[in-house]
This record gives sequence, structure tokens and C-alpha cells, in this order.
Amino acid sequence: MNILAIGAHFDDIELGCGGALAKHVAHGDNVYAYVATLSGFANQKNQVVRTNKIAKEEGKKAMAILGATLICGDHKTLAVEFNERLNTQILSITEDQAIGLVYTHWIGDIHHDHQAVARASLHSCRHVPRMLMYRSNWYHSTMEFQGNFYVDITDHIDTKFNAVRAHSSELKRIGNRWITFFQNEAENAGQRISVKHAEVFELVKWLE
Repeated sequence: MNILAIGAHFDDIELGCGGALAKHVAHGDNVYAYVATLSGFANQKNQVVRTNKIAKEEGKKAMAILGATLICGDHKTLAVEFNERLNTQILSITEDQAIGLVYTHWIGDIHHDHQAVARASLHSCRHVPRMLMYRSNWYHSTMEFQGNFYVDITDHIDTKFNAVRAHSSELKRIGNRWITFFQNEAENAGQRISVKHAEVFELVKWLE
């Protein structure tokens, strides 16, 4: 099967569905990862936190660890919009690569870029037979994440977090909070379905 993971920034995919992607690769699936933005950004004091070049270099390392083929978008960080340019980029990938399953951002995510990418995914992947939405941050939303589809990633948890650690510029900024939070999430999800580690998704559609 050909799999497409869609993320707004370098690191979103690794956090949200990195374990599932590593499992797909181990099972012989072809995995593509589309990252919409250049992913460099500055903080509220206009101090550069991560350059576009560093973000891309780290993203390439992360996707190499997962075994995914990286496809880079060119949208500006924090300025992604649900528009035809974004829709066309995603649609072209799904058609060119004959995608059978899409992982994308949860539509209820409060991050502007994440929301836009989620909307574009729902629109542009409407002919893809299977779609799952992931969470890649820990912030509250007015919507509730309906985690109802689980993937056992017990054998791939180390690969997931090795990919996350490839984003050294972000880890320098926030420490190991990502690792701790998503490790706990994987353990909690696994406990609910009697495995050691799992990723949980909100199911959009699933054709057998």
C-alpha cells in the first residue's frame, strides 16, 4: 500500500504518527511524508528559533530514520491557508502516488497551520479510501478528539522517538517535554488496548 502522512511543519508527523509510519515501512508499505511549510520561525521577540535550512535538514534526518520519502512544501510558517494552492499540492501527491491511506492533522487542533492543513487534507483526499487524523501537540481545544482507532507501535516506539530527536533545534528550545508527553500518551493508549505502546487516531473513513 502507498501511505501519505501530511503535516504542517517538520516534527508534526513524527510526533503524531511516527510509530505507525515506521510500522508501515517494516511491513513493506511505501510511505510518503508531505510537510507543507518551510518550518523556520522566530519567537514573539522576533528572535530566530529555527531557520528554514535547519528545519529541512532535521526533517530529512527524521524521515530517513522512519524510512519515509519526504516531499517538501513551500508555504510560510504560521501563514498556511486553506486555499487552492495547498489543496492542489496535496491532491497531486495522492493521485501521482496512488495513495491508499492518509494520516493528517486533527481538524480540531487549535494551531492555525494545523487547522488549515487538516481542512485541505479532508478536501483534497476525498477520493482516498482510508484516512486517520492524529494529534501532534497537547493544547486544549473546544472540540474533543475522538480517539477511536489504535495502532500497536510497541516494536517501533524507539524509531518514533529517534525521529523526534532528529529535530535537535526544537529539543534545545523545549527540552524533553515532547518525549515525556508523547511517551506517556503512547503508554496510556497502549494500556487501553492491552499492548505496551500505541498511537491513537480519529477515524475519518476506512474502506475494506
